[in-house]
Amino acid sequence: MNATERIISNKPLAEDASLDSNLRPKYLQDFISQARIKENISIAISAAKARSEALDHILLYGPPGLGKTTLANIIAAEMGVNIRITSGPAIERSGDLAAILTNLHAQDILFIDEIHRLGRAVEEVLYPAMEDRALDIVIGKGPTAKSLRLKLPAFTLIGATTRYASLSPPLRDRFGSVYRLDFYDIPAMEAIVKRSAKILGMNIDDEAIHEIAVRGRGTPRVANRLLKRVRDYAQVKGNGKATKDLTLTALKGLGVDPLGLDEIDHRMLLSIVEKFNGGPVGLETIAASISEESDTIMDVYEPFLLQLGFIDRTPRGRVVTQRGYEHLGKKYPRAKAAQAAMGI
Repeated sequence: MNATERIISNKPLAEDASLDSNLRPKYLQDFISQARIKENISIAISAAKARSEALDHILLYGPPGLGKTTLANIIAAEMGVNIRITSGPAIERSGDLAAILTNLHAQDILFIDEIHRLGRAVEEVLYPAMEDRALDIVIGKGPTAKSLRLKLPAFTLIGATTRYASLSPPLRDRFGSVYRLDFYDIPAMEAIVKRSAKILGMNIDDEAIHEIAVRGRGTPRVANRLLKRVRDYAQVKGNGKATKDLTLTALKGLGVDPLGLDEIDHRMLLSIVEKFNGGPVGLETIAASISEESDTIMDVYEPFLLQLGFIDRTPRGRVVTQRGYEHLGKKYPRAKAAQAAMGI
């Protein structure tokens, strides 16, 4: 099992496509949690519509699965405009981006997922487009080359990234609004699961909703995926009703523990504890020890383990905390405790 196959992966899976269109909220009032972001976006939308102007450019960042794409679609729906969706890796050449920009209409939204993965040449095209609503095209080569500037309609760029620090400063500075999406708390996750269960027409207990919510890793995408698996289990093994006991049995069969961790999470923690004495150990070394990509560890595994307080980042590398040791059922070494107390 790898990161792309995990039931609790916060990355999109093929099975999510059938659910996304139905479960994703369409308007801000249906978007649960992230209250500060919702309020600010609502004010910006109302002001832009009152002035008949395009929204300022927006950057959304945070771990995968928290609703960045959903928010972009909601903004387009609330503004009553079209949205063009693409991703950083899909725009390989500056000409690709130029073709997209010239096909936008006034107040349209261009959503670029994984915007941190844009090439430098492509970024150079974005700068005047974002700032001056213009597209600079170079015709010819060498001494005879000429620069032509095309006027673009007033559009809004919404960028999404899981790595805010990887964005170049010139690109970051051109976004008028920057919002960080945080992991959802348990009450918000329960509300999301309850809403999704209603849409799916499920008969489910409140206790079962809670059990799914606490294992959802603070990520709606994960909770909805678990809910779908519980629905299947209830249909095949039960009478169609998802009770607490049935839900616990289904989740145990999926290999998801009470905190939402799975085999790979435990393997990563055990690797640091057993092979490297709890750390500190470098990211590349951890990746090699569990046969995984370092980028995957940083984007997929680490955020939730950090959120739980099971690992910590230090200047010398990653370490497993006392809480991490306790979750694994292992005794926290006295030497580690003394070092932690001294801030070493």
